[in-house]
Amino acid sequence: MRHYFFLLVVFLLIFVSCGGSKTGTATDEEVADSVVARDTMSAVDSLLAELDNLPMPKAADELFDDFVFNFAANRKLQMERILFPLRMVNDNKVTSVDRQQWKMEHFFMHQGYYTELFDNERHMEVVKDTSVNQAVVEKIFFDSQTVSQYHFRRLKGAWMLVEVCTIPIAQSNNASFLPFYHQFASSSEYQLQHIGDEVTFVGPDPDDDFATMEGVITPDTWEAFAPQLPKKMIYNIIYGEPRKEGNSKLFVLRGIANGLELEMTFHRSNGNWRLTKLST
Repeated sequence: MRHYFFLLVVFLLIFVSCGGSKTGTATDEEVADSVVARDTMSAVDSLLAELDNLPMPKAADELFDDFVFNFAANRKLQMERILFPLRMVNDNKVTSVDRQQWKMEHFFMHQGYYTELFDNERHMEVVKDTSVNQAVVEKIFFDSQTVSQYHFRRLKGAWMLVEVCTIPIAQSNNASFLPFYHQFASSSEYQLQHIGDEVTFVGPDPDDDFATMEGVITPDTWEAFAPQLPKKMIYNIIYGEPRKEGNSKLFVLRGIANGLELEMTFHRSNGNWRLTKLST
């Protein structure tokens, strides 16, 4: 019981510090505020202003993660790293955008956090793989049921945006998981129906700043642990060749200018996705 109580206190402190609230209908801005505190948003704005005036380190081209943050923050760099005229594909209709028509794309920077989908914890290591030469940043819109895909390739050692495609969610590499996630994020009742009988919880140890502790969440205690999740739009990054959707999925939410991190592990059995692990 003491073990469970510490876990509950730790998670509630993290949740409250993020402004979490489970009542009412949230706008996009309110969702962002519920995930990242206002002082964090100020830190993100300061980071954007600082990066906009700095040249990108040459080493940032080694890892896509390093590059994409510079691309989203630095206007001059972004214009240099787009292959104009940029090919745009929407519903099999192909057009192009030239340099004068392009509008600065900040991706997730202004909301102060980003999300990613992985097949499992081992798959997360691809983020550190310097041999990756192609990547796709996905903006997933649940209202329109579409995915905007920004295709990047490393050409002669430099990452370049080469194409933007818009496809239906049903054609994406996460076609099964995304509709499930949207319902899971939108309905507390649906959540209770799609969590395991016992969900593993991993969080910081209140007695040791450098250690974690593990416990179990059951359906009757889920409400105290359930995090506020973005419902209208999320991001994803595909590193390297797209992978065929499997029966496990790791949803990751990370803060940009703070230490916020949330990982949710889901497994699919008999066509049904269920939450099996929550880490903070």
